[in-house]
Amino acid sequence: MKLKLVKASEEYREQIVEMLDEWYSCGEKIVPYSIRKSDYHNFEDYCKALDNTDTSGDKVPDSTFFCLDEDRNIMVGAVNIRHYLSEALLKNGGHIGDGVRPSERRKGIATKMIGLALKECRRLGIENVLMVCSKDNIGSAKSIVNNGGVLENEIEVDGNIEQRYWIKLD
Repeated sequence: MKLKLVKASEEYREQIVEMLDEWYSCGEKIVPYSIRKSDYHNFEDYCKALDNTDTSGDKVPDSTFFCLDEDRNIMVGAVNIRHYLSEALLKNGGHIGDGVRPSERRKGIATKMIGLALKECRRLGIENVLMVCSKDNIGSAKSIVNNGGVLENEIEVDGNIEQRYWIKLD
């Protein structure tokens, strides 16, 4: 399986729409938030809304990438990378939000996709990457640990226990 991170563009419209159609048909919350915040049926506007450049309030600049399985020419997930952390993101959210489409889970994709996202973090000059996941999301925790994540602590957020992991980049 050969994976690469790509920016949304007309070239990948069909693969992105197909992935999002599947995800929405499952009725679950789509992660990362950046790929569900806008209506993907208006694809041009959708692409424009993926990356945030607004730094007002608690907002930070971020970049969204889709994960393409080049062998099968399908999108298998997405990552959103926050360029730095606000106080809110330091508590809950972290630098990287990631999600794997339902039909592609339990195949090691999240581990590989996070590894690719960490390369993007290096390019942005981020040396210590915070990743956060729900304590009951065992698969996500494993993917973070597989990429060098070290559990700092657990905190309660809105009644849920969130685990905070740090990944030191060389």
